[in-house]
Amino acid sequence: MPAGTAGGSGVRASFAEKEVMKILVVNGPNLNLLGTREIGIYGSETLGSLNERVRSKAAELGVEVVEFYQSNSEGELVSRIQKAGAEGVDGVVLNAAAYTHTSVALRDALAAVSVPFVEVHLSNVYGREPFRRHSYLSDVAVGVVAGFGGDSYLLGLEGLVKWLRRKRQNTDKPV
Repeated sequence: MPAGTAGGSGVRASFAEKEVMKILVVNGPNLNLLGTREIGIYGSETLGSLNERVRSKAAELGVEVVEFYQSNSEGELVSRIQKAGAEGVDGVVLNAAAYTHTSVALRDALAAVSVPFVEVHLSNVYGREPFRRHSYLSDVAVGVVAGFGGDSYLLGLEGLVKWLRRKRQNTDKPV
């Protein structure tokens, strides 16, 4: 059967018959301290526990989380985003944490690789200190979810996957 055909019909394979969608989850500074850091703001859930909930939600949605990546270093986060573009990752769930409000370099990396991403935050950044209300990333994100604790990641993942599927449906019409 020729590549890109379904059942030899000459019609391109539907989304369901294609490779599983690949999602990268990226966490910025201090998120490795979840469960012990400012519990009143960020909750008691650990990053490991949150990652397992995200992995379960991804399986429920029929997508694969290729990696859970966390770094406290801006340069390492930029490099991981650049690598995601080269790897063919379909989308990114990103909590850039404090770098959301400060990093032009991270914004430029996201714009350069053109990998769709959703910006997530555990706390409601718009109800906190004024400096947290500005994001250098949101104007290049497909969406922003904030204020729902760990569920922000689940909601962000679900929204990103739906956005990616709609986009594929609009561009992957049978020929």
